[in-house]
Amino acid sequence: MKVRFVMTLLAGVAIGALALQGLHAQGAKLKAYSVSEFETLDASAQATYLPLARKALEAAHGRALRTATGRVVQIEGAPAPKSVGIVEWDSADDAVAFYKSKAWTDLAPQRAKATKVVRRYVVETEK
Repeated sequence: MKVRFVMTLLAGVAIGALALQGLHAQGAKLKAYSVSEFETLDASAQATYLPLARKALEAAHGRALRTATGRVVQIEGAPAPKSVGIVEWDSADDAVAFYKSKAWTDLAPQRAKATKVVRRYVVETEK
């Protein structure tokens, strides 16, 4: 009788753990990447601006992939942008919140001297 009770109890715990794991996975947010296409207006202003922008991104838990000064190679379609900044985020909501934040808005004067943003968007990953 005790063995049957223990087996039933263990089976219940295992089923509960699996159900909890499934519920947790359903609520998990998808990673996202923000992509900024831009042109450098002033290289010295950009050299001053980039560390400030990266510090603000890191404070908001964004992970800059350090592509802003890297080479962009066109493969297909329309001409490639001159420069591209890519940042990894825990979710698209986190990225959007950052780009609407006071920290990002406060950097606007330095950004305007350093770069001209052509386009900025957020891409969410698949499950």
